[in-house]
Amino acid sequence: MLSKCANPGCSHSFRYFHEGTLFRIETEISSGNGSAFGTDTGVRKPARHLEFFWLCDNCAATMTLTYQKGVGVTARPLVPAKRSGSAAA
Repeated sequence: MLSKCANPGCSHSFRYFHEGTLFRIETEISSGNGSAFGTDTGVRKPARHLEFFWLCDNCAATMTLTYQKGVGVTARPLVPAKRSGSAAA
C-alpha cells in the first residue's frame, strides 16, 4: 500500500492519484524452493512481482525511481535531457 513518498528523505503523505507521479515497477523475488508454484524443484526461475511506488510533486520534479536486481527500488536524480543541435558561436 502506498502511504508516503518513495524518496526516503521526504515525508509527504500519499493522498490523491492526481498529485505526484505513480510508478509501476516489476521486481523479482527469488523463491527459496526453486519454483514460484512449489511443484518443480529443478527449475530456479525468480518470480516476478508488480509493485507500486509514488513520488510527491516536489520529488518527482527532480527524481525518478529505478529497480536494480539485488538492490531494490531506489530514488535517483533525473538525468537532464541533452539538447539536439548545438549553438554556433
